[in-house]
This record gives sequence, structure tokens and C-alpha cells, in this order.
Amino acid sequence: MGLSSEVGVAHAATYPASQLTMRSRLRVAVVAPTLDILGGQAVQADRLLRAWRNDPEIEAWLVPINPRPPSAFRWAARIKYLRTIVTEMTYMPLLARELARADVVHVFSASYASFLLAPLPAILAARALGRPVVLNYHSGEAPDHLKRSAIARRFMAQADSNVVPSQFLVDVLAGFGISATAIPNTIDCERFRFRERTPLRPRLVSTRNLDYPYNVACTLRAFQIVQRHWPAASLTLVGTGADELVLRRLSVALGLRHVVFAGRVAPDAIPEYYASNDIYIQSPDIDNMPLSVMEAFASGLPVVSTRTGGIPVLLNDGERGLLAPPDDHEALASHVLRLLREPDVACRLARNAYAACAAYAWTAVRDQWLHAYRHAASRSAGRQAAPIVTAASFEK
Repeated sequence: MGLSSEVGVAHAATYPASQLTMRSRLRVAVVAPTLDILGGQAVQADRLLRAWRNDPEIEAWLVPINPRPPSAFRWAARIKYLRTIVTEMTYMPLLARELARADVVHVFSASYASFLLAPLPAILAARALGRPVVLNYHSGEAPDHLKRSAIARRFMAQADSNVVPSQFLVDVLAGFGISATAIPNTIDCERFRFRERTPLRPRLVSTRNLDYPYNVACTLRAFQIVQRHWPAASLTLVGTGADELVLRRLSVALGLRHVVFAGRVAPDAIPEYYASNDIYIQSPDIDNMPLSVMEAFASGLPVVSTRTGGIPVLLNDGERGLLAPPDDHEALASHVLRLLREPDVACRLARNAYAACAAYAWTAVRDQWLHAYRHAASRSAGRQAAPIVTAASFEK
């Protein structure tokens, strides 16, 4: 049964959102990637669902944007474009079925084609069913995405509530006339062991994917300078991506030693990589509010990063970390060398960063999410189910 027909069946279940706030538990369908797609959104969705488990006011469940197709079609997952078609054919009826039993639909969103393939169908299905939408937009590429896509601008403006993880994105959306509320990403500090690095060793770690826009090549070039001064220095790169082979070749061309490409690492194993290293380094060209930095905070690692997106607010240069201009490997290396020369500075930054983690604990953000859900339900009160419109109705 297709999306349109299933939504038609569920249409009779539409009810005013004013009735939702009277329920003992609000039912929230969380539309997001599973951990099969290893990335910040998947990790955040998993943490959110774990946090809501057994909550007296919220019943939440995952509606995966990447559902596994029926066994007869599993072979298609090995073929690039066919995989997308089969996934969408599985995703659409799943949306109609799972969103029909929700009071509020919480949609995680990225940008560009990802917006069209996952969040947009969820928004359309929710609106057809009369369900309020909390659109949780995470992309650091928002300025370019929203400039290019009238579809994204239109549907984000019509969401019952837009929630973003940083003030940076609040300001970006405001520039396009879209109101949003900032609720920070959360971190489970109990999964990470804070310790002061005394002595501070030249053991560097980065946990960003090896592709655009994370510019890991800049990290490798910075490490080359560090290794000239500290020959025993090491760099561990946790993650995978389309640029891995190019980066491995660059590492060889730069004559680097003690560089470990750790590959894909499950979230539960990530804390060990922070625990066994002493300085966190990253060099993205575009970013927002990276979980990797927050995890480094919780682990006691001083952080060196490029200054982009929402990172300056998160690090507050000189208070919780050190910032370099984008794609400036010399400045990155200079900051790392400073920390190694001045371990007291590294210790101060790490302590300040760890203290900031309290703002990202579930106890600090739980009521913010509850308010966002109730606000969305209130905004959609009395609204009847709308007919499905197609994305083709709008120009890009």
C-alpha cells in the first residue's frame, strides 16, 4: 500500500492537538537515521530515545529513514542508486503507519538531497495526518542549502517548531525569515572518563569522517609540523569516508610516522580512543555543534579546531579550546605546540571545557524538548489534515 492510500486510511484518526496535551504521555515519533549510518544525527537520535525511555511524560520511538528492505530486496543494498530507490519504497509506507499513531513528529534533518529524501516525505506525511512537526535541523551547510532550495525554506517556515543545536543555526535561519529555537546536542558524560593529562603527551586524536567538509588533510599537514618538533608524536584518525585512500597517500607523501587510520568505530567504543590520547584536533571547513568536541570535553582533552560555523561559540577561543582560521594548518600546529609547551594552559582549557558539559547533560535539556513538543502540539491545535502536496510544486 502506498503512502497516499495509507494516509487516507489514517485520516480519520486526526484530532485536535489541544487534546494531546491532556494525555498522560505524549507519543513522539522520532524520524532519524539508525546507527547503521554512523554520524552525529544517528548518535543524537539514539541518545534522545534512550533518554526518553521510561519517562513519565513522553513515549518515543524511532522511525528510521534508512529502514532495512524486505529480505527479497536486500541484494539491492549493494547497488548505489538502486539502494536509494528500494529504501524509499520501504520508508514511505513505514512513515504512514508509524506517524499515524504519534501525537508529535520529531524529524531530524540534514541538507541538500538528504532533505528531499528523508525529512521532506516525513513532513508531508505528518501534515497529511494532521500531526504537528518538530523539525530538528542539524546541517552546518545551512547557509548554502537554504539559499539554493526554496523547497527547504518553504517547509521549514511551515514547521510547527524548528529546533537547531546552536545559536549559529538560529541566526542562519533567521536570515531567511525562519524562526528557530536552540536546544543543544546532548552528551552522556558517564560514558566518558574525565582525567587531567599530566604529563601532557603528544598523542593527538581526531574523530571526524574522512570526507568533505571535515578537511582531514589540513589535520595531517598540521601534524607534520608537530612531528618535526616532537618526533614521537602520534595521530589517530577515527572514522571513514570517501577520501580515506587520498588521505592515506597524503600521509605517506608527507613522511608522517605513527599515524593510525582506525576506520569506522561503533559509538560504544569511541570513549577508549579519547581515553588513550591527550589532545583533540580537527579542521573542518564547515561545521555546527560537533559531538566529537563535546566528547573530547567530557574526556578531559584540550581541543584545537578551525574557527567555523558554531564552533567558536562552543569553544570560546582561549577559554575552552584554541581556534585557528579555516584550512590553516600552520596555525593549528602552532596551537598544538603551544599546549605541549604550556601544559598548564592545556589543563585550564580542559577543566573549563569539562565544566561546560553540564549544559549538555540530559537533565539540562530534557524540559526544553518537552516544551518544544508541547509548543508544536499547541500550534497545530484545531488544524485538520491537509491534502498531500508535492515537492514539485515549488521551485528550487
